[in-house]
Amino acid sequence: MDVTPDRETVFTYGAPALKYGRGASDEIGYDLSQLGARRVLVITDPGVAATGWPQRIAEGLVSYGLAAEVFDDVHVEPTDVSMRKAVDHARGTGPWDAFVAVGGGSSIDTAKAVNLLMSNEGELMDYVNAPVGGGRAPEKPLKPFVAVPTTTGTGAESTTVCVLDVLSLRVKSGISHLRLRPTLAVVDPRLSLSQPAGVTAASGMDILCHAAESYTAKPYTEFDRKRPEQRVPYCGSNPLADMFAEKSLDLLREALPAAVEDGGNVRAREDLALAATFAGLGFGNAGVHIPHANAYPIAGQVRDFHPAGYPGEEAMVPHGMAVSLTAPEAFRFTFDAAPERHLRVARLLAPELDVPADADYLPAALKALMRRIGIPNGIGDVGYSESDVDELVRGALKQQRLLATAPREAGAEDLAGVFRRSVALW
Repeated sequence: MDVTPDRETVFTYGAPALKYGRGASDEIGYDLSQLGARRVLVITDPGVAATGWPQRIAEGLVSYGLAAEVFDDVHVEPTDVSMRKAVDHARGTGPWDAFVAVGGGSSIDTAKAVNLLMSNEGELMDYVNAPVGGGRAPEKPLKPFVAVPTTTGTGAESTTVCVLDVLSLRVKSGISHLRLRPTLAVVDPRLSLSQPAGVTAASGMDILCHAAESYTAKPYTEFDRKRPEQRVPYCGSNPLADMFAEKSLDLLREALPAAVEDGGNVRAREDLALAATFAGLGFGNAGVHIPHANAYPIAGQVRDFHPAGYPGEEAMVPHGMAVSLTAPEAFRFTFDAAPERHLRVARLLAPELDVPADADYLPAALKALMRRIGIPNGIGDVGYSESDVDELVRGALKQQRLLATAPREAGAEDLAGVFRRSVALW
């Protein structure tokens, strides 16, 4: 038997320890005490802090004999500047021997950066993925880290990726390494009950795209054979990730619109939190592709759009919304690479749609859901026009880590076509 085949025969799977259910966040003090923690920094943003949950969790840590403080100045959609501010705070008030993030992807990703730079030498941009940053890998293990999501969608509690805007370059990039993965993910659906409808809709589309992109990703068997030291977290679609993606889409079909329409629907909130968890366990290993690559410049180059339900008045396109805006046309583009997988996603999302079983089915299912939950009508609705396409393509092409997982190779002209057809979706 050939032991060094040209094509990959191995896929990898990693995930944090998981605790799910109402009341799970009350047990974090016990969990960290078992890991030897004594001083814990709780990291959150002002909006989540106002709900009282971060302080309640900090008080729960104290009840188990731990010292705990709350840093509540995370920037929603974090930047290199805001992450440095959080790192400087941690350095100035430390040492800390564990971290807890309470919030959406912004808080969890900021905590990943803090943990990285409290455990390893260097500065933030040293570790940001090349070519935007230095692409340095952490040499030392990180501290125990508990991620407690309050938004249902980012999957940051399961992944090895930390995402940020690099302001000087007007580009979204990230840090990716196995050591960034949280030690423990605590998913307590109670924490998402106060999530506004607009945030639920955008985050929910992130769940959907995580599941759909990982399910339609380039199969792990189609990549070139890697040496052990070359293996990366995103290894392509594989049997374990497929299982999680299908279950996520099945739950999301009814839970997402129900949670947007009635935020107090506890059953919908629980199912949506579970869908987000499953999607994170899937895409955190298989990977995502074109919709996520396109989302980075959509968010990074925003001029004056501000979404309903998000705090402040600062221009922003939330990550999940940005991902969804080109998803219908991206999946139309990738359809021919894996028709049955695209049709499977469409049937899970919208089995009732009376449309042909072809390249139009999944785009139709996505657009029907987007219209129902109030997602903007393409990139035109968040301030872009055809004149912006070339710049958006340049930003998307910088996301080669994601584009490498696409089931069909996408060059500049291909991405330009997706963006142009996404100026208005309906």
